[in-house]
Amino acid sequence: MHVFVTGCAGFIGSHVVDRLLAEGHTVVGYDNFSTGRAEFLAEARACDRFHLVSGDLLDAATLKGAMGGVDHVFHLAANADVRFGIEHPWKDLEQNTIATFNVLEAMRANAVRKVAFASTGSIYGEPEIVPTPETAPFPVQTSLYGASKLAGEGLIAAYCEGFGFQSWIFRFVSILGERYGHGHVADFYRQLLANPGELRVLGDGHQRKSYLYVHDCIDAMLTAIQRSTENVNIFNLGTNEFCEVNDSIRWMTAHLGLRPTLQYSGGPRGWIGDSPFIFLDCSKMTKLGWQPTLTIQEAIIRTLEFLQANRWVLDKR
Repeated sequence: MHVFVTGCAGFIGSHVVDRLLAEGHTVVGYDNFSTGRAEFLAEARACDRFHLVSGDLLDAATLKGAMGGVDHVFHLAANADVRFGIEHPWKDLEQNTIATFNVLEAMRANAVRKVAFASTGSIYGEPEIVPTPETAPFPVQTSLYGASKLAGEGLIAAYCEGFGFQSWIFRFVSILGERYGHGHVADFYRQLLANPGELRVLGDGHQRKSYLYVHDCIDAMLTAIQRSTENVNIFNLGTNEFCEVNDSIRWMTAHLGLRPTLQYSGGPRGWIGDSPFIFLDCSKMTKLGWQPTLTIQEAIIRTLEFLQANRWVLDKR
């Protein structure tokens, strides 16, 4: 394949690029480096089948020109800042919804018909059905991030119907692993480096979440693309387990040999839009023959070990 990857310098995107190149594909990476890291592309840039374009998805002309000659798009770029969405609501609209529209229009202009899209389990809001299947009743949205991603899903489905596209929409739980630098593991580790004796926790610590290791996530995406052939293919991606935030803290502090005092704030939710229980039904994906290789605890420790060895990833820019 000749593949176009948006957000190619990001946590998940850079791993997708590496995997595609390892499998012999030609890859065009597209990133504005607002959050992506050039260091994550070091291996890719040594390969002559990789071409990097520095550009913004809101720059429709540059995007359209960069996509020429490709046959498959992995649209992974997004604003993933769920917690601070209400402070800058325009960011989710522009970087998630309008950016997705621009990707679809660039595809249409270049006669590209296949797209894989990184959506989110946040689109389910606070569901009544747990574990939550892809067929859950249409949810009430609780975060601007989730709403903007659901709008992107709607646009993609409409382009499949109207223009003959084929899509694979992946509703992720939170992803962990090497190159991770945004989320609770990074936040907690950053705090503990600054003050090993105290840890501030948003929420009451009993929020229940599911997580997935990044390489298991990519295995699932590629498996679904190979084995699922509907026009619109929607998959939850997660594990068959969940943990409390307190479990994460216990595993991390035990690994670090610390016993900090925990300071909780915010009640059962850490912030507006934070769902206190995220647990997806992933049986549709597992029926295709995919299974995660790491437990949540193993993925958290693997992530922490990476951050210990690469503290520069924690630097805020």
